[in-house]
Amino acid sequence: MIIGVPKEIKNHEYRVGMTPAGVQELTARGHKVLVQQQGGEAIGLSDAEYQAAGAELVASAAEIFARAEMIVKVKEPQPEECELLRPGQLLFTYLHLAPDPVQTQLLVHSGAVAIAYETVTDDRGGLPLLAPMSEVAGRMAIQAGAHSLEKAQGGNGTLLGGVPAVAPAKVVVLGGGVVGVNSARMALGLGADVTILDRSLPRLRELDSLYGPALKTLYSTRTNIEACIAQADLVIGAVLIPGAAAPKLLTRDMLKLMRKGSVLVDVAIDQGGCFETSHPTTHEEPTYVVDGIIHYCVANMPGGVARTSTFALTNATLPFVLALADKGYARALQDDRHLRAGLNVFKGKITQAAVAQALGYEYVSAESVLG
Repeated sequence: MIIGVPKEIKNHEYRVGMTPAGVQELTARGHKVLVQQQGGEAIGLSDAEYQAAGAELVASAAEIFARAEMIVKVKEPQPEECELLRPGQLLFTYLHLAPDPVQTQLLVHSGAVAIAYETVTDDRGGLPLLAPMSEVAGRMAIQAGAHSLEKAQGGNGTLLGGVPAVAPAKVVVLGGGVVGVNSARMALGLGADVTILDRSLPRLRELDSLYGPALKTLYSTRTNIEACIAQADLVIGAVLIPGAAAPKLLTRDMLKLMRKGSVLVDVAIDQGGCFETSHPTTHEEPTYVVDGIIHYCVANMPGGVARTSTFALTNATLPFVLALADKGYARALQDDRHLRAGLNVFKGKITQAAVAQALGYEYVSAESVLG
């Protein structure tokens, strides 16, 4: 198979869909890998390393899309990239389609076969290709929130961990999944006063047994959320419904309960955000203010630590890339129900129920389109 790895073009996105090690694994199996020139330069992966691993360097993304049978990326294809896709071509990347009708329409129109990292599953009920970036984003959320709390950034001037004789910041984490746990862990490590809310009692018991009294746990209700945000300096939005738009846990009216200069970090922004007042921002302009509350809503947060993120992501995606290349997408999807769960668009049809429901498309099961 011919696999193409174009350079990412989203604002301040420096990750790359494959490392030289991944290229070497594929070429050793007889596959051909096309890598766009300088695709990994920003994170210290040189063209020479890719060539040594067996890649063919290509000058333009247009040539990669024209020649490759499978495109491996990191972020969702931008409109100009969607226009380069052709019928039957395989796209393997993050998509986050539910809150993105424009991208969905373009992918449907392209006739391509699109598998989304974020809906691939595993035997434990997890999302193995989303988890690495959720770990990164959860940890970064605390760094970003702590920085945004600084007075010069518009925050209320609170140091996350406090100092002797001065109370630490109060951090509220909405969601006890991978993002939420990594956020809580980082905030606890910095000495903050941390409360995590979730609707799964088994999950809350698990977190209580792991962290003990250092981490406060609460069942997530509107009453508890309102009580917590009224005292919070930093609120992390870490909720996820796989494939679907994120639920809006904080309304605009609820911002009136918060203290001016408090910070919201919406890690769910790729799925539409879990705060009513959220809209996507970039690393170039990461924050904005609504009713005196700082909002940090960077849609590709892990791109800020692109080298770490690239290695973490490609460690997880490589086995699936190898299966798709070795077997072809039809056989690979038929053989692996977890990879099949990642199929979102198939030759003009929506094969992910949550996406179809969110955007008003007819849902067609992956099993039926694969025959």
